[in-house]
Amino acid sequence: MKFEVEVISEEFIKPSTPTPENLRHYKLSFLDQLAPPIYMPMVLFFPKEPDCPLTTQQRRNRITKSLSDTLTLYHPLAGRVKEDDLCVVCNDQGAYLVEAKANCDLSDILNNPNPNEFNKFLALELDDSRVKELPVAVQITFFKCDGMTISLLMNHKVVDALSFFMFLNTWAAVARGDSDITPPIYGAADIFPPKNLSGYSTNIGIIKKNMVIKRLVFEADKIAELRDKYADKTSLEFQRKPTRVEALSAFIWHRLMTATQPKGENDTRIFTVLHAVNLRTRIDPPLPLNYFGNVSRIAVSVPSLEQKDGSYTVVTQVRDSIKQINPEFVKKLQQGEAHLNYLKQRSQQFTTGEMVSFSFTSLCRFPIYDADFGWGKPAFVGSVRLTYKNLVSFFDTKSGDGIEAWINLLEEDMAKFEADEELLSYVSPTTNSPVY
Repeated sequence: MKFEVEVISEEFIKPSTPTPENLRHYKLSFLDQLAPPIYMPMVLFFPKEPDCPLTTQQRRNRITKSLSDTLTLYHPLAGRVKEDDLCVVCNDQGAYLVEAKANCDLSDILNNPNPNEFNKFLALELDDSRVKELPVAVQITFFKCDGMTISLLMNHKVVDALSFFMFLNTWAAVARGDSDITPPIYGAADIFPPKNLSGYSTNIGIIKKNMVIKRLVFEADKIAELRDKYADKTSLEFQRKPTRVEALSAFIWHRLMTATQPKGENDTRIFTVLHAVNLRTRIDPPLPLNYFGNVSRIAVSVPSLEQKDGSYTVVTQVRDSIKQINPEFVKKLQQGEAHLNYLKQRSQQFTTGEMVSFSFTSLCRFPIYDADFGWGKPAFVGSVRLTYKNLVSFFDTKSGDGIEAWINLLEEDMAKFEADEELLSYVSPTTNSPVY
């Protein structure tokens, strides 16, 4: 449904305790440098629970106070990015917070969720010019029914997905008075020292117009069918099945290719599949999961276009590319030059149209529904319309073993994709049903 959101106030939330002088400069790593200059978004939807005694003002106050306290632990997020100086100046200028109100009930949104409207809940556009400096922006939106949303934007130059949820869930734990807080570990720049990126642009592929997002739900039984469909049948004795994410990635890639990328006889384009991979567990020795910053990279595979839709090939090629993100890869990444040259070549192919990429990122098994600020966990958590085409994000469904695929495409490609009959045969009829 269509609705309007009106901004009521704006302010900067500073850390409750000043950052010590010896922590005033947080160095950016090579991987931070490579991250695109965009905000990573998430929107959490909280109905007003009947047994919650807190008023709107009390909930607002709890959010701002707990954010202030949490920024003391995450001091770089209260500072300002100075990319030319390869650092975040931890000057305690604070996180940007917007309070707003919507002209509808929260149930109007949850009864018919349209992710293309969710950008209205964000404090800033994803590619807002302030992304050059501002690490964090929050918007709290209250509804006529007293329900609310909390949206969080985090600068990709400073965090990856794991650090995003680490901060979000720490903030929620502080808000509800939890004393068992695991602080972040800093020092990624010591492991991945910054490099000279001259000749390489990190904003390639950002698109401002004609982007749409669609949320598709795949139930556990349909995912099981896909796992059987893409099983390795080269051995009769041992038929290895792909994981849920591997199978769904392969299926969606096939349907996207079929619907949007008809390949002619003289078509020499290279089609790649990209998967985000956490490096913390792939470095030797492994890093703790609370290691802060961008500690992830992209696994790139070039699936064969000659195979039939039921082939296991795409799964094995993706799996092999992810396996190559190993300690040896990390050592080369730490040296930087070879990886940077590879990225320059790939960006040139992308710019000239020689390469077409489809990106997948999985938030399955991530604690996306754990953020309880003291009035219960969110009823629904969602993404928004992003600034990249051909990008798919996977979320676990709130209940059961299903997966939500949040798919960003150009408008013309989405029209073809969502009309694909084989795709629709696997999509749950609950996709357009109420989510609460």
